[in-house]
Amino acid sequence: MGKKNKTISFRVSEEAFQALRDIAEERDISLSAVFRDYVDQLVAHEGKVRVVPENEVRETDAEEFPPRVEVPKSFVREHERLELEAQHLRDQLQEHKEYITRLQKRVEEGDAVEEVVQLEDLDEEFGSEQEPDRYQIG
Repeated sequence: MGKKNKTISFRVSEEAFQALRDIAEERDISLSAVFRDYVDQLVAHEGKVRVVPENEVRETDAEEFPPRVEVPKSFVREHERLELEAQHLRDQLQEHKEYITRLQKRVEEGDAVEEVVQLEDLDEEFGSEQEPDRYQIG
């Protein structure tokens, strides 16, 4: 298949364009090479690139980019616990969905239709007058 180069185009203000042209002339490279270098750096560092003037480069060496924050171990453990719980709940939900699907298929197919007993029928069968006496206290 071979690697094919793709063209990217975008608009910048005239001032920004002039600044980029000056950068290219200063480095004695083409303007498109400036963009190719930037894109290559962006891809190589997974989007974690920032452009700074050369006079500020030494200052940025001391600070880390992208900035990092120290997180307590308890927070990490709680996050891991919640992730495990969420996975467990997703698994349970999937099991319930599968069970419901199985039941729906059985109903649609008409297999093993169980006898349904209505409570009203039981009341008539045993006599509804006897039932209240059974549950009276006193």
